[in-house]
Amino acid sequence: MARKNYSEEFRRQAVDLYESTPGATLRGIAADLGIERATLARWVEVYGSGKKTTGDGTIVSSPSRTRRRKTPTGAAPESPEAKLARLEAENAQLRADKTKLTTEREILRQAAKYFAGETNW
Repeated sequence: MARKNYSEEFRRQAVDLYESTPGATLRGIAADLGIERATLARWVEVYGSGKKTTGDGTIVSSPSRTRRRKTPTGAAPESPEAKLARLEAENAQLRADKTKLTTEREILRQAAKYFAGETNW
């Protein structure tokens, strides 16, 4: 396969896309751009700021910048800051879901009362 040469501007834009897209993965962005994951990982090492936007919108240090030791189960250990941010985001999502369900439940109660009053058998 022929080796492709990408402009520095393209490389910087690809890294910026990876770092600024919430929840993006190297594999996903690389596939979208039609490049190899390892190529994008190298670009992130060279051009990256070391920061990454997570799925909940918080900015953390980029996983590709900080190499972590794997645990016996194969998963990378989670730092206390990352765990706290993840749990706070999950808590916020659960609170929003609860509010939405409460609102929907109230609408259904009102609709049931309305339709129960409509029956004139």
